[in-house]
Amino acid sequence: MSLDLINNTITFVKEKLEGAEGGHDWFHIERVYRNTLLIAQEEECDLTVVKLGALLHDIADSKFHGGDETVGPKTARLFLEAQEVDEATIAHVIAIIENISFKGGNFDKKFSSKELAVVQDADRLDAIGAIGIARAFNYGGFKNRAMYDPSIDPKMNMTKEEYKNTTAPTINHFYEKLLLLKDTMNTASGTKIATQRHEYMQGFLSQFYAEWEGEL
Repeated sequence: MSLDLINNTITFVKEKLEGAEGGHDWFHIERVYRNTLLIAQEEECDLTVVKLGALLHDIADSKFHGGDETVGPKTARLFLEAQEVDEATIAHVIAIIENISFKGGNFDKKFSSKELAVVQDADRLDAIGAIGIARAFNYGGFKNRAMYDPSIDPKMNMTKEEYKNTTAPTINHFYEKLLLLKDTMNTASGTKIATQRHEYMQGFLSQFYAEWEGEL
């Protein structure tokens, strides 16, 4: 694996995501990259693929491109081709980008690999725990959503389109996605970390409701 390739990818991602929404910016990528390296220590996987997959997984998130899910894979492919990466590696990285997202939990993955499992766990870890809470409310504010509305119940088992177009309060997102992620983890190390972060979110919600009701 070429160190220049990884460094060039980091530079490319930083430039592409300059000015991005705070939950999907370079620092999100950096955290996912670190999570990926941590999980990969315990898994048999292709390090080049997982590093590139982690760095490029959100290079053009469809949420910020009118829902177009082809922009990210196209952007990543053009970059990797320009770096003269072999086609097998490019295809694997693109498959990771296309299959990593939660999408309401009702998305049938058309691809699976140990590398996807590692990067997906790393990405999902950044959606839970203290960072996950911060990202959820940051994105909710970005979309001008209410923090909480007791009259609006979470909507479970949404279709991919319903999930993509929801305007529900941020607290609902905990039940519609964040609290579900622990049980979707692929790796033992990912599951261990997710369990601790899951418990942290449950504590936060208890505190949130108590403060909302004026009990604390």
